[in-house]
Amino acid sequence: MADAAADQEAGLDLQNYTKDGTVDWKANPVLRSKTGRWKACSFILGYELIERMMFNGISANLIIYLTTKLNQGTLTASNNVTNWTGTVWITPILGAYVADAHLGRYRTFFISSLVCFMAMALLTAAVSIPSLKPPPCSASISRENCKQASKLQLAVFFGSLYLLAIASGGTKPNISTMGADQFDDFDPKEKAQKLSFFNWWLFTVFSGILFASTFLVYIQDNVGWSLGYGIPTIGLGVAILIFVVGTPFYRLKLPNGSPFITMADVIVAAIWNWRLPLPNDPNQLHELDLQHYSKNGTFKIDSTPSLRFLNKAAIRRVSRDPRRTCTVTEVEETKQMVRMIPIMACTFIPSAMVAQTHTLFIKQGTTLNRSIGSHFKVPPASLYAFVTISMLLTILIYDRIFVKIMQRVTKNPRGITMLQRMGIGMICHVLVMTVASQVEKHRLHIAAKYGSSAHEQKELPLTIFILLPQFILTGVADAFLQIASNEFFYDQAPENMKSLGSSYFMTSFGIGNFLSTFILSKVSEITKRQGNGWILNNLNASHLNYFYALLAVMSSVNFFLFLLISKFYVYKAEVSDSIQVLTDELKKKKSKGQVEI
Repeated sequence: MADAAADQEAGLDLQNYTKDGTVDWKANPVLRSKTGRWKACSFILGYELIERMMFNGISANLIIYLTTKLNQGTLTASNNVTNWTGTVWITPILGAYVADAHLGRYRTFFISSLVCFMAMALLTAAVSIPSLKPPPCSASISRENCKQASKLQLAVFFGSLYLLAIASGGTKPNISTMGADQFDDFDPKEKAQKLSFFNWWLFTVFSGILFASTFLVYIQDNVGWSLGYGIPTIGLGVAILIFVVGTPFYRLKLPNGSPFITMADVIVAAIWNWRLPLPNDPNQLHELDLQHYSKNGTFKIDSTPSLRFLNKAAIRRVSRDPRRTCTVTEVEETKQMVRMIPIMACTFIPSAMVAQTHTLFIKQGTTLNRSIGSHFKVPPASLYAFVTISMLLTILIYDRIFVKIMQRVTKNPRGITMLQRMGIGMICHVLVMTVASQVEKHRLHIAAKYGSSAHEQKELPLTIFILLPQFILTGVADAFLQIASNEFFYDQAPENMKSLGSSYFMTSFGIGNFLSTFILSKVSEITKRQGNGWILNNLNASHLNYFYALLAVMSSVNFFLFLLISKFYVYKAEVSDSIQVLTDELKKKKSKGQVEI
């Protein structure tokens, strides 16, 4: 009796600990009641709010600094912005590797955030010290005739920018993944909270962007770049302190080896065994016992028929061979990462569209009437605030109303699937570029009517707020596509490759920005050769309406390709039954008429 009571007490005690392999910062098992959930996320979200304020305080107005302070042309400056932004979003794949294979997410993030702070300090010095920038250029002459920045000035400025980009590779994929790790998939209540996490994650992100695109942009344009960069630098230091204070409350995942090596081993082993027949019974494939996975805080995955060729990596060989035999779990982990690649490829074009809103949309605003009253002028980059406001409102409506309605219809705890949400976002991107093309057509008509085609610096008698529809639609598109992509790549990644999965989302942005640079350069080159340039330094003599129409067509083709690929996508099996529990609860509520909106 005593032994039975002791066993029961031990079982109850184990129920108080997380079951997803998370530990505290000392690598000890963690109590569910004292760690994680929204309490831990509050520190992580606090950091992210300030970090996004810092990052977008630079990116939102970067094209203005490059053209007005470093005297670069529109095309050169636009490409410099997208190249830098692309680097910011491509380096997370390296940060994810370091976190998953060596240091873990917490340490990788913390070290990288300190390097980010140093880079921001250098960048603030680059915009503040007179000898590190060219002399001011008179508004009466064209930028081509202004004194250009020296090699030293460019080296200091862009060196600081790219140091920040490299360091961001260690922060961006790990901070959002750490946030999602605070919810235990094996607890249905925490799983339900996790389904909303990415909505509120992006809500926080865009709240920081809202502050940057209004207050910071105004400071940069009207007070000075030193203060405009100094504020986010100090803010980043405060954000790092906030993150460190939350350390005792975090649930952490230990590194489990390089995901790239695992994937490479599987592919090489499958190729090595390509002549061997697959056994009819998957149980005859090589696999370790369940105790091995439990001891290491990882999860065993059963064999699936998709991407069947890779199953050959787990064929047991009788003879000794230099190529090691992979386990079924390693094969399935590789399959999960490979299956997401076509979906990721379909996000490249929308990511390129987002890059355009950061550059050309804002540059358009410099040609329009920005006055409100007789004393205030709207900074062009502040229009991005309407992207943020639109996105925040869309997230609120989606999370609090739309999901509850769709739960009644689909019996899906998410409301609609992640891929369906991504598809809606892609449709919105087509609308963004269609509207942008029509607005630009009208702007060029006014420029021609008032004889401004040869004088870009002559302000058009047209309010800057005609650009609002395309900015607002961009916010709606981001609320669907960005959030769904972020959740999809995290959720569908294997448990010990979550950082790598999150880096897929960011890699999409990186490649999208480089793709934007390529498209912009090629279109400019081809149309100039034909004598009717679409993208010139003088936007009033350009044909951006044709360029936006081209992007709308590309977005439409991309959407139909996404529909085809998503039709054949197979979602990974859940590691726990929490989703099934939540689905069953929805069905019970439906039968009792208890689902409320």
